[in-house]
Amino acid sequence: MTAGVPTHTDRPTRPTPPGGRGFRIAGADLSASISVFLIALPLSLGIALATGAPLQAGLVAAAVGGLVVGRLGGAPLQVSGPAAGLTVVTADVIQRYGWRTTCAITICAGLAQLGLAALRVARSALAVSPAIVHGMLAGIGVTIALAQLHIVLGGSPQSSAVANVRGLPTQLAHLHPGALSVSAVTVAVLLLWPRVPGRTGRTVRKIPAALAAVTLSTTAAALVGLRLERVDLPSWSSHALPELPEGPALGLLAAVLTITLVGSVESLLSAVAVDKLVAARKTPGIRIPRARLDRELAGQGAGNVVSGALGGLPVTGVAVRSAANVAAGGVSRDSTMLHGLWVAVAALLLVPVLDLIPLAALAALVMVVGVQMVNITHLRSVRRNRELLVYAVTLTSVVIVGVLEGVVIGIAVAVAVSLHRLTRTRITMEERNGVHRVCARGQLTFLAVPRLSRTLHQVPPDARCVVELDGSFMDHAAYEALHDWRSAHVAQGGTAEFTGRAGGGIPEPPAGEPRVRCRPWAPWRNQHHVAPADPRPDAAPAVSLSPRGASPEGDRTEDGRSHAAPLPDSDSVSVRSPGGRQLVSGLSFFQRNTAPLVRGELARLAREGQRPSQLFLTCADSRLVTSMITSSGPGDLFTVRNVGNLVPPPGADGADDSVAAAIEYAVDVLRVESITVCGHSGCGAMLALLDTPEQNPVPAPVPPTPLARWLRHGQPSLARMRSRQHAGARISGRLPADVVEQLCLTNVVQQLEHLRAHDAVARGLAEGRLELHGMYFHVGEAQAYLLADGVGTGAVAAPDEEDFNRVAPTAWEESRA
Repeated sequence: MTAGVPTHTDRPTRPTPPGGRGFRIAGADLSASISVFLIALPLSLGIALATGAPLQAGLVAAAVGGLVVGRLGGAPLQVSGPAAGLTVVTADVIQRYGWRTTCAITICAGLAQLGLAALRVARSALAVSPAIVHGMLAGIGVTIALAQLHIVLGGSPQSSAVANVRGLPTQLAHLHPGALSVSAVTVAVLLLWPRVPGRTGRTVRKIPAALAAVTLSTTAAALVGLRLERVDLPSWSSHALPELPEGPALGLLAAVLTITLVGSVESLLSAVAVDKLVAARKTPGIRIPRARLDRELAGQGAGNVVSGALGGLPVTGVAVRSAANVAAGGVSRDSTMLHGLWVAVAALLLVPVLDLIPLAALAALVMVVGVQMVNITHLRSVRRNRELLVYAVTLTSVVIVGVLEGVVIGIAVAVAVSLHRLTRTRITMEERNGVHRVCARGQLTFLAVPRLSRTLHQVPPDARCVVELDGSFMDHAAYEALHDWRSAHVAQGGTAEFTGRAGGGIPEPPAGEPRVRCRPWAPWRNQHHVAPADPRPDAAPAVSLSPRGASPEGDRTEDGRSHAAPLPDSDSVSVRSPGGRQLVSGLSFFQRNTAPLVRGELARLAREGQRPSQLFLTCADSRLVTSMITSSGPGDLFTVRNVGNLVPPPGADGADDSVAAAIEYAVDVLRVESITVCGHSGCGAMLALLDTPEQNPVPAPVPPTPLARWLRHGQPSLARMRSRQHAGARISGRLPADVVEQLCLTNVVQQLEHLRAHDAVARGLAEGRLELHGMYFHVGEAQAYLLADGVGTGAVAAPDEEDFNRVAPTAWEESRA
């Protein structure tokens, strides 16, 4: 196998047992399968109860999801079975067509999934807006909770969510004390079980909360002697199997389509979520292959065919059980398949035990699951991305009119919102200091061309005009309108200049250069662009570096509100140097474009205080943009920068207390979880150190300049590199390109040793709450390297551990899909 090339094996890499490829189950898979089984057993019964299906149908679906989908699916650690996301759909189908016809519909849905997998359209399902998916699941959760609330109160659910709401006053007037008490115990255990503190909590949390809640409530009901409806599993000899569908063809087709759509989307999103959980899990020596979505869809289809044929509920990927499988340490699909085996064994041998469970306990369990489907984290994400309208409409529509209709309405609203944003372009013009400025904010499409042309033709024929294009898209019609106007305006004696949103001119690329734009970096590329001199003596100064700043009245948001104390326009600030103009230009752009986007997050940080996760100590070199390299934002990094990314050891001659103070504050006050020392290629401090002669036994005089005195803290790095007692640092398995790179790498390792000498760091390492990391950034390659595992976590690096490994460029689009 070639290094660096991903494989598509179904099992993680692990050694082959002696004597060939024998069948072996890892101990981690065995323990994980038991944990998932203990969660799946009560939930499967509860979901079957919520749908109105025979209770055995939930056990059949759980067993098939483990054995069939676990073996054939494309996500090794995803656990499939009956899911709350399909509860409302299945309940509606059972009510309309009966249970046996529902089994046949499940088979047809499985065949449809197999067909979609053959067409390789699995990734297309991920194109659905997350606001629609989260709104659909939240709507299903609300519907489930409303239905199960009636059983919790001792009654029976109605046929729809609206009817359940209307029937609540009557149900509250006729409470069943026994059912309500058992349900209260179940809900209390579910909510309090994960919050048990101390060592006792760590012990009891090994038992899933769902199993603990059902077990304790069942035990309490038996001890008190409550007369309640309980689970009644009839003989398997009388288990209902599918029959040929009966009913209107369009209705049956809609049922098949709904189960296919909801089950497929939920399974694929769950598979993607499992990939993220696996990537975040630190399990050395175990490589879990990423989900193959088309194969996963085919596995779900096969599972639905088998489940429907055996009289089981529809099967889909279940995020809760999958997350439990990952958290319990599952390393292959064996854990998923074993969980299905345990469910099958329990369904055959534990019927007398299952018959003791009160239906109210299962209803309370499913009600809590339904409430949890209205995820606050998802709601915040949707609100942050300005899709709250789509989420709310989808949720409401699913609750009122149904899942399929609700999703269609949500898609229609999402399309309408997208079209509104695409066509909403703000075009303004103002005259200042003899310069007419036309600003087009938003996407320039043919729909905006009439307004754009009307505004441009208001510019006097011989005037100087700057057109600021503040958007990410321009179609051909808008392009032609702009350039036709410029040609006509210049022919009439005027001047026209197009700028980007940061104020930099948009020049034509040199001959032979491909027309490629990386818009966020365009201002950097053009910051030294010099506009051609205007021969007219009264011409205004060039403005290619000066974006339009805030108006004297202040920045206005879309709702027209003003913000006080705006930054003055960059042209009105008296600055002489290009650096000063660039500073004011950048600040003006921030206040106008970036500040409205981050104001909410910064306000939250101002209220709650900073809680960075790591201290990032790096060089003051201007080429190192820490937020860009680490993809971090406000509040993520506590950053310390100095010349050479040096960490003076405590007690060193001339030690700088500012670095030590920052380390102590970050570790003891902010309680950061890690410290990263980041060096970089071509470091000027290291070049200066290399010009330093080797140390003599006689102490050298104190250097005369502050820079020279500071660089004395880099002498141990230079001595380490020249010493034969330490192996030379390596970068991704190769030797450094030159002595400068070798010193840059060695300096990172040496500064990590200095870090360990600080009391705060030593305490954090001893308590196991702090990690140290070494990092090297190659500026010319835009490539990050991390010091090999073992160096940054505790003991002093061994001679063969000074190896910096290349950070793989994991694409976000691939990981999301």
